[in-house]
Amino acid sequence: MVRFRALNVIVAGFFLLQTIFLLVIYSRNTVLPDAETKTEKVHLLILSSWRSGSSFIGQIFSQHPDVFYLMEPAWHVWMSMFQNNAKTLHMAVRDLIRSVFLCDMSVFDAYIPKRMNVSELFQWSVSRALCSYPACSHFNREDITNETVCKVVCGRNSFSKIEESCNTYSHIVLKEVRFFDLKVLYPLLTDPSLNLKIIHLVRDPRAVAKSREQAMKALTRDNGIVLNTNGTKVDDVRYDVLREVCRSHVQMYETAMDKAPSFLKGRYMLVRYEDVVRDPLREINQMYEFSNLKLTAKLKSWIYNITHGVGPGSKKEAFKTTSRNAANVSQAWRKDLSFQKIQKIQNICKGAMNLLGYQFIDSEKEQKDMSMDFVLPRRHYQFSWLPNNDKK
Repeated sequence: MVRFRALNVIVAGFFLLQTIFLLVIYSRNTVLPDAETKTEKVHLLILSSWRSGSSFIGQIFSQHPDVFYLMEPAWHVWMSMFQNNAKTLHMAVRDLIRSVFLCDMSVFDAYIPKRMNVSELFQWSVSRALCSYPACSHFNREDITNETVCKVVCGRNSFSKIEESCNTYSHIVLKEVRFFDLKVLYPLLTDPSLNLKIIHLVRDPRAVAKSREQAMKALTRDNGIVLNTNGTKVDDVRYDVLREVCRSHVQMYETAMDKAPSFLKGRYMLVRYEDVVRDPLREINQMYEFSNLKLTAKLKSWIYNITHGVGPGSKKEAFKTTSRNAANVSQAWRKDLSFQKIQKIQNICKGAMNLLGYQFIDSEKEQKDMSMDFVLPRRHYQFSWLPNNDKK
């Protein structure tokens, strides 16, 4: 009898071990492949300032078939709360950005109460994702979309399509000009639900000033917020806003390069607009590599066309990306600005220009001599990813 019970115990133990073994095998076959094939989403913030070429860089990402892109969603925060200043609005902007990165578009309830159509979102039609399936059936995901056509055929689609579309992409890319302090973004960089990378786009302040003059009326509300005028619109004729922009670039650059916390290492990339327009494919390849994207043949052809066009672009459309000779456009300020204005801008933005590699013009003769180059060659260790040394 004892022997029989012992046998039962052995048999039961054998079946228990066999069951555990089968469960382990089953779990490996059912769980691990998913874990191995799952691709972590990339959240990319293009951080820049007004009239710095950020709309063009935004399109470089927007037209990629793996990217869901929105241009300046924080515009809604600023336009709804324009009696505040930029520093006060930083947290509201940051919270909105976080929600959009997570494809939670309910965050717009506070700024777009009705939320009926996709066209109620600021500059929605520059997003290829919102002009193609599943947001709109007119374009295929691999197409280079046309903003004008998109406005006509996709604008009445439901606002809910924005969230639906966002959830189908591996890369969420947002372009913003409403951050003036990199430290404000630290909570996003340490948020475990985000895989955030930052491209910090800068441009020669003299070129920025010339472009801002062309879009002066479109910028008056934003100017008032930057200068804390309690809701009053301002023309930046004295370059007060430009001064704040230059200060912010210096602050962000120094924070990222010299005082970076460990969680920022490898997640910040500085890009100069002038480098992009002089060698688009090289620079775009580097930005794509930083963002875990690959350049397709269709995109390569489109990039060449848009950077080598012969048209001057429309001055009436302040935020439209048009085909033009980008390298020539980037130097147009030398012909359009007076030497007196150039001197004033150089004085206001001296620190940023020295730090970012923009040389001073000392005379009208130098200004008019187009054989002279006032953009220093890019130093790869300075204008790319963070160094590997652990600076605190």
